[in-house]
Amino acid sequence: MVKSRWRRGPLVGGILVVAALVFAGTAWADKPELKGKFEVLKDEASTHKPGKVQMVEFADFYCPHCHRFDQEGVPLLKKEFGKKLDVTMVGYPVMPGKLPTAFDMYEQAKTMGKGDEMKRVLFRIIHKDKIGIIDRTIRELLIREVGLDPVEFEAGLASAKPARAFEEGRKWGDRIKVQQTPTVLLDGNIKVEQIDPDNLKMIIQSILDGEGKR
Repeated sequence: MVKSRWRRGPLVGGILVVAALVFAGTAWADKPELKGKFEVLKDEASTHKPGKVQMVEFADFYCPHCHRFDQEGVPLLKKEFGKKLDVTMVGYPVMPGKLPTAFDMYEQAKTMGKGDEMKRVLFRIIHKDKIGIIDRTIRELLIREVGLDPVEFEAGLASAKPARAFEEGRKWGDRIKVQQTPTVLLDGNIKVEQIDPDNLKMIIQSILDGEGKR
């Protein structure tokens, strides 16, 4: 069963004990050593670009731990690394009995350049406003709130392209064996399940530091 978690000690994520965790001092695919707790996925290619780390957050809009990580963890990391960190989210549903509307809306907003804004309002209405069903009326309010045209947005949803993008993201999560949300993937092949900011900072900084040693 897929689990979700994000709790704060001072901002300490829940720990799932897995044999695949690779600890500090483990070589990163014959490149300079990375620090922190992570797993290198041997079947996935690195997407690293000089001077920038790509962070993909596999998350469920209905997961309270994902909401907290997005509210607290992600801003800390962005503040620490600025333009050196490129953050995006991939919808990975783990909470049973929920419609995919929120995930489709996020995918459509991404295509219209408002993915981050839509992500924030979706997390807010689900976890703070306690709105569980996003009907057409609520959807229009949210679309306008993020500054998009409802007619164009609805046409995009009706094309089924957002639904296909969401399904591709879910398959990606299945392929890398996401066991809990949020799970983070750095540079395409560094999987991190212990997502407390201190651990993520250590890994990201060691990726950037290692560029000069290659």
